[in-house]
Amino acid sequence: MPQKITPEERLLSLTVALMANRYGLTKEQILSSVSGYREARAEGRSADALEKMFERDKDALRELGMPVHTLGDAADPDDLREARYVIPKAEYVLPEDIVFTPAEVAILGIAAAVWGESSMSGEAQSALRKIRALGIDVDEPIIGFAPRLSAKDHAFPALRAAHDAHRVVRFTYVKPGDDVPRVRTVEPHALIDYDGRWHLYGFDRDLAQERTFLLSRIVGDVEQLRDRFDPAAAAGAGERARRGLDEVARRNSALVRVQEDSEAALRLRRRGSREDDLVRIPFVDVHVLADELASYGPEVTVVSPDDLRAQVVERLQRTLAAHGVTA
Repeated sequence: MPQKITPEERLLSLTVALMANRYGLTKEQILSSVSGYREARAEGRSADALEKMFERDKDALRELGMPVHTLGDAADPDDLREARYVIPKAEYVLPEDIVFTPAEVAILGIAAAVWGESSMSGEAQSALRKIRALGIDVDEPIIGFAPRLSAKDHAFPALRAAHDAHRVVRFTYVKPGDDVPRVRTVEPHALIDYDGRWHLYGFDRDLAQERTFLLSRIVGDVEQLRDRFDPAAAAGAGERARRGLDEVARRNSALVRVQEDSEAALRLRRRGSREDDLVRIPFVDVHVLADELASYGPEVTVVSPDDLRAQVVERLQRTLAAHGVTA
């Protein structure tokens, strides 16, 4: 009876095999020789089941940050019937001239812990894996805690993958005031977290200009197209996006009164400046801020601007109506 190989052992064997051959291995070579697949074939698993197992494992390695490359026919790169798979050593290990102290490794580990795995880019996961591969014992005392940052917007993983692969995306976007959603075709140049919300900054091919999109307004699935964009176009995109949002926030501010010892007071005073018993809050999007302020209920009163006050009141009235209460 063939030896039972665990999925973890199979993934390790696959990693070693793909690193060992600089020219890569075909799918047939992998299924017939790599530990885990070889035993499964000996048990009588069908070719279709083995191929599905390999595809799942390949995706799992990439999600872990492993740089699994697919090399197709030079004459027809999209023909993957005789494709070879490889993990380039240069992308797996750190250069020999890069050295970290135990304290630096500890700090990098904490920084990695802050981010949820789903929100880390492929490059970040790869870098973290290389650092862990150094095998340095962390013996420096680190005092504090590591909060976790994660991307809850459903569009984030697909946009991050497209950004990493320099692929153009298409998605349906809803702007406040639009009667129907609009389809956008965008080069995803940067994903940034601004004021606690994720934004996509990129080149809108339909409008032929750079635009910023709030991820929470993307509806449905994000489609990754075959078209690629020049990575050079994304250079400095994150900084440009942040500068643009900062400029919008400088032009817009809300003056609110908050209830003492409330959640609203705790959160809003950290983001704004005190003016006597009021708080002035810079904002980028009046609709997003109205949603937030309305969620605090009676803990917040909007003093200005008038359009923000009207939107908060309208949201509160809708909430009352939904519960059968008239204002």
